[in-house]
Amino acid sequence: MTHPQVEELLEELYVRQFEQDEEVSGDISDRAVAEAERLHLIRLDDGLCHLTEAGLAAARDVVRRHRLAECLLHDVLEVTHEQMEHGACQFEHILQRGLDEKICILLGHPTTCPHGKPIPPGRCCTAFEAPATGEVYPLCDAAAGQEGTVAYLSTRRQQEVQKLMVMGVLPGVRISLIRRFPSYVFQVGYSQFTVDRSLAEKIYVHWRRPPGRRARRRFRRRRRGRDDEAAEAPPPEA
Repeated sequence: MTHPQVEELLEELYVRQFEQDEEVSGDISDRAVAEAERLHLIRLDDGLCHLTEAGLAAARDVVRRHRLAECLLHDVLEVTHEQMEHGACQFEHILQRGLDEKICILLGHPTTCPHGKPIPPGRCCTAFEAPATGEVYPLCDAAAGQEGTVAYLSTRRQQEVQKLMVMGVLPGVRISLIRRFPSYVFQVGYSQFTVDRSLAEKIYVHWRRPPGRRARRRFRRRRRGRDDEAAEAPPPEA
């Protein structure tokens, strides 16, 4: 595990060099600089710090963890801006690979942090695929009786994320749809819950068996309807 001070140095170099297009000077007497150079994460040229290939990968990972932590604190825990900044700085040093991916999946693979800065994608974002034995689509497009595993939550709204978490709807949890009408009734563990369509369409699931024809038609009609709405939408006002 890299020392927190070294991670903070890598984060600063990444932000300033790749997002702000600035050069950063380095003092070899600085312990973090000396340690990063010893680990071959940076190199010093004419007093300037440059990330090595290994250093760039490590820096992207630190930035990713920091900004995912900000999303978690802002979107789910509803902390203040000051608490978010302080908490994210602490979280970035303890979110190890695997845990950061679980948070990313939980939040629906966010691409920007609450400040609008880009979140470097992780393996869970670039290699997210449905298993060969099933498909991924929302709960509202499934047929009654289908079973699967929650893939991710397609929402960043605080109230929706919190409500689903209270129900136990988290990535990796087994879920089954019991009834579609008049509301969606599903089971997680030994408990059953009822939600409306607006919430059911936020729960994306790895279904264990392909949907029936009716479910496929509903999903395709829904996708076509969205495409039609987008095509008919008036252009934004200047």
